[in-house]
Amino acid sequence: MARCPVCLFPILLIVTGCMILFPIKERDDDFHVQQITNFLTGNFDSADQANADPQNFFEIRIISVPIWPQETDGKWLYVEQAAFSSLDKPYRQRLQHIHRGPEGELLSELYLLPGDPLRYAGAWKNPDTFLSELSRDECILREGCTVTLQPDQGGYIGTTTGQGCESRLGGADYATSEVQLSEGLLISWDRGWNLSGEQVWGSEAGGYHFVRKPDFPQR
Repeated sequence: MARCPVCLFPILLIVTGCMILFPIKERDDDFHVQQITNFLTGNFDSADQANADPQNFFEIRIISVPIWPQETDGKWLYVEQAAFSSLDKPYRQRLQHIHRGPEGELLSELYLLPGDPLRYAGAWKNPDTFLSELSRDECILREGCTVTLQPDQGGYIGTTTGQGCESRLGGADYATSEVQLSEGLLISWDRGWNLSGEQVWGSEAGGYHFVRKPDFPQR
């Protein structure tokens, strides 16, 4: 269980104490939505961490690219997550919608792809795929799995709320996600819990550290 690489939001950290979330004043150009999108975009992997601590972490790659530039209610990303041993068969594919909530809060919503997601494997090589083959109305919101983000020391921290993010993996009842974003680094800590409050999946040694690589893999 200690090395489980499952990540709802490829990017989380240990958050101690209580995090109080205040609405953020929106700028005309919505700097924060764009900055979060910038921090999430790219080719990242956990190889350094896995090599330093192979007992607790796997070598995982995350690739995230913007899609649907015509949308005006925030930013959309296609995210593909795969083990180094099977990069052509990602174990997680999803869409992220970065936008403002009704109170001005910064939100990262997760959407599932319709049908067999593997038919979109490698779509980061040609993001226009999502313009021609998929509409947002076909995608399924993961209720309760939204991460609320706050600016923090030049980056962002965030977490899910409560027990509303359903998970049945490994006997879990719900999952939690915590995240830290900064330039070139995504820290992700996702865990599954049963109703007794026992952790049943996810890292027990802290969050995964995904470091941005200078380039995308050869397309």
